[in-house]
Amino acid sequence: MRGWCCCGQGANSYGQLGQGHAEDQCVPRLCDSAELQNTAVRSLSGGGGHSVAIAESGEVFVCGQNHRGQLGLGHTADVLTLQLCSILNQRVTNVACGWDFTLLLTDSGKLLACGSNAFGQLGVGPAVTHSAALLGVESLKEPIVSVAAGLRHSLAVGDSGCVYQWGTGLFSHAKRALSPHPVPPHLCSKLPCLVPGLDQQKSHLVTAGSAHCVCLTGQGELFLWGSNKHGQLTVSEPFLSSPTILRPSLLSGEKVVSVWSGWTHIVAQTESGRVFTWGRGDYGQLGLQASASQLREQHSAGALLDCPLDGKMTAQTREVCLPFEVKVLHGATQIACGSEHNLAVVGGCLFSWGWNEHGMCGDGSHSDVSHPQVVSDLRPVVIGCGAGHSMAVCAATTEPIQKSDST
Repeated sequence: MRGWCCCGQGANSYGQLGQGHAEDQCVPRLCDSAELQNTAVRSLSGGGGHSVAIAESGEVFVCGQNHRGQLGLGHTADVLTLQLCSILNQRVTNVACGWDFTLLLTDSGKLLACGSNAFGQLGVGPAVTHSAALLGVESLKEPIVSVAAGLRHSLAVGDSGCVYQWGTGLFSHAKRALSPHPVPPHLCSKLPCLVPGLDQQKSHLVTAGSAHCVCLTGQGELFLWGSNKHGQLTVSEPFLSSPTILRPSLLSGEKVVSVWSGWTHIVAQTESGRVFTWGRGDYGQLGLQASASQLREQHSAGALLDCPLDGKMTAQTREVCLPFEVKVLHGATQIACGSEHNLAVVGGCLFSWGWNEHGMCGDGSHSDVSHPQVVSDLRPVVIGCGAGHSMAVCAATTEPIQKSDST
């Protein structure tokens, strides 16, 4: 892939930036990307401490933390530079990374999984505690078109439009909220289980937070369920056990064309290119520059209360978070969410905002970024986030990106 380079910044304790060392980086630095030389990349994703790049050829490249086998290399040693993950006779088209596990989607609609299965998040049943080898999720009997990984749970959309969920990462939240009633099967299954309440919908995309789920239908409607600790479901209840539609009026009546999720916040783009955010905001992850009082004034009297920008809510005074438009992101061509930070491509420029403790916003500081800011003069082609790190494949610039100390 001549004329392109792969770079990253942020947390790097396990080598997840692929730079040959394990030191955090607060500005973009080149990866040691010999394995990716002359290779076009189609997607990037990261977990708690690992990264995965999918090439247009269907090849998979991995680096970072591997203690539970989440790199799919057949061993559990950490890897400091991108390495090819051998997947015989299968081309991978997409990837979703949980905290310490990885889900790979092939061009034939088959789902492969590796890493921790302590919560059943691999979808292969309880007998497997973790796997360093890629395992097929055999109980999915139809081709898969979309896959998502939460902190400890997983989602998938079948070719029929049905949504499946597995992993027990939401079980404790559900048990507290629903007691004495039983927890529904889709919230406590270690094998893929149909999500109820979506049978009249044709779903086509899913995404996941640390303990919530999001589904986008072909009609441009969003359905949300799971934990609502930070108001990310736009309702007053602390937990929703089944999918509940996001009122279209909250997004000015526009259809949604894509949606992304951090651990506790959600980002959606509508058909006109507008970008809305809602949920937790105390690290700046909502990208809202206006004050809380200014935002409240945007809603007419008698409307639902909007959540505080610090994202702090109590059971006694639970407020409902409403989506707000982040106007600088209008027309974004790509968006990616980490745990509490985000990247976007707008007008060919790379923007970042949110949690910045490890320097993942790439501005040279460790201070949180409250609204989207341009990252250097990078020309991003593909972007991706891990929990606390950022990655981008960029066009070569006249001023080279800083090299890692090891390159």
